[in-house]
Amino acid sequence: MARLVVVSNRVSVPSGEGAKRAGGLEVALRPALHRNGGIWFGWSGKVAPADQLETRSVRHKNVEYVVTDLSKDDFEEYYNGFANRVLWPILHYRLDLAEFARRDLSGYFRVNDHFATELEKIIEDDDLIWVHDYHLIPIADALRRRGHANRIGFFLHIPFPPPEVLTSLPKHEQLIPLLLQYDVIGFQTQGDAGNFVRYLMSECNQLREMGLFETVGHRITLSLNGRQTQIDSFPVGIEPQGFQRQARRNVRSPLVKNLVASLGGRDLVIGVDRLDYSKGLIQRLDAFDIFLTKHSEWIGKVTYLQITPKCRSEIPEYAELAEALGSAAGRINGKYGEVSWTPIRYVNRVYSRSVLAGLYRTARVGLVTPLRDGMNLVAKEYVAAQDADDPGVLVLSRFAGAAIEFRRALLVNPYDAESVAAAIAQALTMPLEERRARHDVLLAAICEYDVERWQREFLAALRGDDSVRDEFPVPSSPTIPRRGRFASTRPGTAAAHRSPAVKV
Repeated sequence: MARLVVVSNRVSVPSGEGAKRAGGLEVALRPALHRNGGIWFGWSGKVAPADQLETRSVRHKNVEYVVTDLSKDDFEEYYNGFANRVLWPILHYRLDLAEFARRDLSGYFRVNDHFATELEKIIEDDDLIWVHDYHLIPIADALRRRGHANRIGFFLHIPFPPPEVLTSLPKHEQLIPLLLQYDVIGFQTQGDAGNFVRYLMSECNQLREMGLFETVGHRITLSLNGRQTQIDSFPVGIEPQGFQRQARRNVRSPLVKNLVASLGGRDLVIGVDRLDYSKGLIQRLDAFDIFLTKHSEWIGKVTYLQITPKCRSEIPEYAELAEALGSAAGRINGKYGEVSWTPIRYVNRVYSRSVLAGLYRTARVGLVTPLRDGMNLVAKEYVAAQDADDPGVLVLSRFAGAAIEFRRALLVNPYDAESVAAAIAQALTMPLEERRARHDVLLAAICEYDVERWQREFLAALRGDDSVRDEFPVPSSPTIPRRGRFASTRPGTAAAHRSPAVKV
């Protein structure tokens, strides 16, 4: 079997070498690497002088972790600059927060080229290369220019906006078409995949008759200049059984027991999010404020725990958000709090997934209300952690990718604070029979499409094996537009329709 080489911005090394926890990326990738073995390559997390940069490796079980350093200029231009002050806000539909500097785009390409140079030293001809997320869009092109013909796949963990938004990205025509150097491009939802196809149709030399789109179900294959790129959705999952076990075990841990004792019999509402403007945290606090105003019978009877580890503190927008959140929590606590009760407990420290599993299990309500999210694994972990006999209720933003699978959650518009407040009240008063019925459906969804199936289906597509994908269709979501430019084919037919060219 071909070796798997995973490439991501950060690497989660078990020994602690280099990287901090990679969050949802780590949750998704580690099972795939343990199952397949291979290499995980990326940035070490270390910023070093330009003449002292190193690339080093650590082996743990059947995985080799290879990490490389960045210079200060690399870090500022590639990571703080183009990736997180241009790509991140635009891909999350926040055009107002994008700050473009030409040197940052140059640094972004330079670091991707550096990654390709280091990868070239360790990859073999038959390796499967799986690249992750918006930091590394140009890597396949950099490897192709070096003569590598490996099967290379790309998975985007965050949203992909429609062309009307994406074309606000400066130099988008230089960057986005480079995705076509991948053999497989995976998105979280069919809506995201459809947005990418619409971009290609509207922006990439549509007047030439060179490219051929072909659809089979929701899969799209683009043939161009002798190579094919498959475009599809692969919703990321979790390991539900393992997380259930962690929740049952850690609900008895000292930390969770102390929390429950401190609640004094009050119900717990929980939110767990990285500090980011895409998570809708200010809007969520406003909704909780409205909830306490309109449902005063809950004053003194419910506690809202918001766990929000800080990140990217050197970026001004994140520092401002941290200050605003602290002020909002303090204002609400001052407005409603009593000597014996604080309505909001707002903490910025990091907790392990095992501890979070126990906390989720104790919570009557899980608040997951991002303004925009590719998937959101917290929603899936909250569901998995619940006691099926007495489950809590998930309040979920309809703008999270998870909402496509989680129609039986309480879906809300995070921009509408009053509707979120009403959903909190509904969740807290929901009868046991309804809670069980909703939880049964949600749990079945995460068990049906778990992280093992996600990696199995993506890697099967990367190997060119469609049998796995045909056996289990992905959850349905908004369809990809056809406009008469696609070949709508079914297995066993050869119908195809030529589309305008997509030129790289």
